[in-house]
Amino acid sequence: MGFVVVVILLLIVVGVLASCIKIVPQAYAYVVERLGAYQGTWDVGLHFKVPFIDKVARRVLLKEQVVDFAPQPVITKDNVTMRIDTVVFFQITDPKLYAYGVENPIMAIENLTATTLRNIIGELELDQTLTSRETINTKMRASLDVATDPWGIKVNRVELKNIIPPAEIQNAMEKQMKAERERREAVTRAEGEKKASITVAEGQKEAAILEAEAAKEAAILRAEAEKESLIRKAEGEAMAILKVQQATADGLRMIKEAGMDEAVLKLKSLEAFEKAADGQATKIIIPSDIQNMAGLAAGIKEVLTK
Repeated sequence: MGFVVVVILLLIVVGVLASCIKIVPQAYAYVVERLGAYQGTWDVGLHFKVPFIDKVARRVLLKEQVVDFAPQPVITKDNVTMRIDTVVFFQITDPKLYAYGVENPIMAIENLTATTLRNIIGELELDQTLTSRETINTKMRASLDVATDPWGIKVNRVELKNIIPPAEIQNAMEKQMKAERERREAVTRAEGEKKASITVAEGQKEAAILEAEAAKEAAILRAEAEKESLIRKAEGEAMAILKVQQATADGLRMIKEAGMDEAVLKLKSLEAFEKAADGQATKIIIPSDIQNMAGLAAGIKEVLTK
């Protein structure tokens, strides 16, 4: 009987000693109290506590946490009621302040987020609220970070997840967007038609310019060709005249060198008279010195026979 009691006592002692050994895992911190008062914070690793005196009051997660709060009703500056839900990213930086700073930290953050959101949205109109998400996020993060600092909590980021305006506002916005899209379509179509008309007009203008330039070049080429033709013709005529004159001069020179100037002249006169007699004229005027012509012919004959 005594042996059994000893074994039981040994088991109790071993169990108590085992309960006094605590291992703190990664990304956690344990808040320890001694006789109901804060004794210290245990970090990652192996720790021992005094039996029946020390106890782990709270296990605190040190990783960044995300809380998605339900949509909150807010009123804008122009009296439009909408619902906005937010997402808060926070991290516990001081386990002691987190354990003793506020009774329910998550509920406190939710209520603080709702009141801060109402204050910020109350200063904005509907259109500003819909287009100023980044500004609202920045203001809320700064405000929440300051307010949660005494609780050992650091707010890293705040995001507006959804902005839900009333149904009639949504219908009006959809109609407005439809009208805006139709307006942009009409403007785009008009600009396209305008550009097409301008392109066609520029094409016609360039074609007319090219056609005029081609006609001008053709006229210039034609004039140059005619000019060259006239020059060549004139040169040919000049050369012909020059050759005729040269031949005439050569003939006269030969005649003169032969010493028959007077006889030749009278012979030419006789040939001219002969041609006149062979023509179509009905009257022939015979010179008064026709007798001298016969003598001239006889003289020429004698010259030629010598």
